[in-house]
Amino acid sequence: MSQHNEVGKIGEEIAKRFLIKQGYKIIEQNYKTKYAEIDLIAKKPFGRLRAGKIDLVFVEVRTKVGDNFGTPEETINKKKMRKLTGNALAYTAFKKWNGALRIDAICIVLNSDYSVKRLNHYENIV
Repeated sequence: MSQHNEVGKIGEEIAKRFLIKQGYKIIEQNYKTKYAEIDLIAKKPFGRLRAGKIDLVFVEVRTKVGDNFGTPEETINKKKMRKLTGNALAYTAFKKWNGALRIDAICIVLNSDYSVKRLNHYENIV
């Protein structure tokens, strides 16, 4: 496994643990569509105001070691956003999901020892 893939897998595990702590239920990890791969798919129960409703959340995880050569946020461009949207629509069509959904990004910067330097969760990026 290349260092790039290893960093990506570490980031996905960190993001997964973060989401679970926030009350999300992970339903898929590394789900492949004809467009690409969806890092994480989770369900987020609403609070009391919309009890019983569930958001389906597609999560793109971007991970980098250190702040050199730009931020993880800078790697999410228009082409990537189109791919994320295509993935989400392909998944929801296949699963016949007709509820609320959104696309999030979790951007992680790791220290050289792979400990977390920074984690930002951006909701509804598309």
